[in-house]
Parts: sequence; C-alpha cells; structure tokens
Amino acid sequence: MVKIIWTDNALRDLEEIAAFIEKDSPHYARVTVRGLYKYTKILKDQPKLGRMVPEVGSEDFRELIRGNYRIIYKPSADSVYIVTVHHSSRNISERSIFEYK
Repeated sequence: MVKIIWTDNALRDLEEIAAFIEKDSPHYARVTVRGLYKYTKILKDQPKLGRMVPEVGSEDFRELIRGNYRIIYKPSADSVYIVTVHHSSRNISERSIFEYK
C-alpha cells in the first residue's frame, strides 16, 4: 500500500474548484471536492490504475478521470503524488502542471 500525497498545486486546484462551484451551490462544491479527494484513495492499492497522460506520453504521469476532472498524479515506489486536478474544458498545455511541490 502506498501513501497518497497531495501537492500544494493540487490542493490549490481543489480550493479553486470549490470557490467556483460555491458561487452557485455551496453544497455541491463540498460534494464535488470531497468526491475528488476520496476517489484518489483507490490509488493506495492500485497506484498505476489510471491511464498515461496523453500530453506527456510517459508512465511517469498518470491520470484518473472523475466527471469533468482529470486527477493527474505521479506514482513512485512508496507514494503517489497528486500533481493537479484539472477541469477537462480548460487547455492543459497552458499550465505548468509538471512543476510541482
């Protein structure tokens, strides 16, 4: 079993998602963010479950799809780093998602 580590960038993404949705529905904002967070727990036992990120073409970065969101992560021997949570309607090439801390 590996450890799930949320990067600062990914946590910021969740905050921005919540703030955007909260304008219309505070309840749905909580449900969405909680769902995204919980969905990553599947990676504890199956860290390579998701597909390779097409824009990268390397097994170094993988993604899970949850609704309109791409949860992009980097598996390692004992951890999975959640790099970003990206809404699929946005252009991912405009973001520096692979530079994370």
